[in-house]
Amino acid sequence: MTDQPAITLNEEARRYEIHVGSDLAGVAEYSLTEGHILFNHTEIRDDFKGQGLAGTLAAAALADAVRRELTIVPLCPYIARYLRRHEVPGAKIALPEETRRI
Repeated sequence: MTDQPAITLNEEARRYEIHVGSDLAGVAEYSLTEGHILFNHTEIRDDFKGQGLAGTLAAAALADAVRRELTIVPLCPYIARYLRRHEVPGAKIALPEETRRI
């Protein structure tokens, strides 16, 4: 039986983490400013790639940003691509060129 992935918010490290069992499989790093969450980098460890974990992590992180009423700024190419391909209900999105004042 395969362990189900679990996503946690590590506020101290400013990242969302995805774990498979006790292993840290990947992270989505962010920074916060003036009601915005800037997603800077998303990475899945090599030994966990190809399992759909990046999408699972992105979906959970973005849903949490919506729940926290934060405007999403997709600086990370993966998060930007995810937002182009998937609807995130309730998401407020500011493209990087729209947020130069932040």
